[in-house]
Amino acid sequence: MIKTFHYRKIAQDGCARRGEIITGRGRIRTPAFMPVGTAATVKAMYMDQLRDLGTDIILGNTYHLMLRPGAERVARLGGLHEFARWPEPILTDSGGFQVMSLAGICKVTEQSVIFRSYLNGAQYEMSPERSIEIQGLLDSDIQMQLDQCIALPAKEREIEAAMELSLRWAQRCKTAFGHQPEKAMFGIVQGGDNMKLRERSALALKEMDLKGYAIGGLAVGEPQDVMITVLDATCPLLPEDKPRYLMGVGTPDDILKSVARGIDMFDCVMPTRAGRHGLAFTRFGRINLRNARYAEDSCPLDPQSPCPAARDYSCAYLHHLIKSGESLGGMLLTWNNLSYYQQLMQGIRDAIEAGCYADFCAETTSAWMQGDKILEN
Repeated sequence: MIKTFHYRKIAQDGCARRGEIITGRGRIRTPAFMPVGTAATVKAMYMDQLRDLGTDIILGNTYHLMLRPGAERVARLGGLHEFARWPEPILTDSGGFQVMSLAGICKVTEQSVIFRSYLNGAQYEMSPERSIEIQGLLDSDIQMQLDQCIALPAKEREIEAAMELSLRWAQRCKTAFGHQPEKAMFGIVQGGDNMKLRERSALALKEMDLKGYAIGGLAVGEPQDVMITVLDATCPLLPEDKPRYLMGVGTPDDILKSVARGIDMFDCVMPTRAGRHGLAFTRFGRINLRNARYAEDSCPLDPQSPCPAARDYSCAYLHHLIKSGESLGGMLLTWNNLSYYQQLMQGIRDAIEAGCYADFCAETTSAWMQGDKILEN
């Protein structure tokens, strides 16, 4: 029996929601953090490790997989789940952000985006229909509409034109996606930092009756208060019975504040990228293992952590690995960071169910103050 894609709210504390998303490949507990698997791999992690950490869903990158190894090849090899040996749900982005941020030459028309590969300069065309076709070949469970991403700051007329084009592309993506009960296509709210444009985008997408809604165009260098203002203006406009996804966010603090405003799903490269550069996320805050103070520190990152990387290795050893450029250092810190993120999400879910989310946030942020920031004062 095919499981129909749907969202079920289990508990609510203020605007914070505890729920679950049911897909054809399993359940996603929300709020959820999705590790980013750009090229069919979450860097420095085995899939079994991700599963053991409590990961319900990962993200795949349509743009990178389209260029290498190619969506058609992935399809011939059984789809992205079989190719990467990850049987659980996968969300794929549309490729729009990477097309417009990485492409050396990019031309946007009503019909599509024309760009050149950063690998070999070959020319490609990405239309809303082609984006959905590629995501279908990858066989992802949640597929994103193709949208036009505008770098801020930008003129209001440019932001408005991109938002309106994204709405037209959303309708074309919905048509191309068709009827797939066990899967979903999400629309993406755009509009930059203009609240009126954000409102128009959200309400127009709501009228399309999609299975989920994302908020895009944030986490691109704007101050956190701008992000919060956008969420405060946008989240109340989105359907209560559909999942809400904040794209590209973020830091643990961003996640706490966004959940408080009704966000259900997150993705970000931060825990993996930071780990490769010597930065650990812990319940005591951020720890920079490159710092010389850890050269003779025999203590682990967190003796109470369920993750062996945090519990079983001394800070001195981790410092040595990072300073020596040993790949094991980045692997261990990535493991630690993703473990911490999933512990944080479980704590968030438990707190919402218990009706004490505000207290959880206060206690968590207070504990973070024990990290490097305090030691440097």
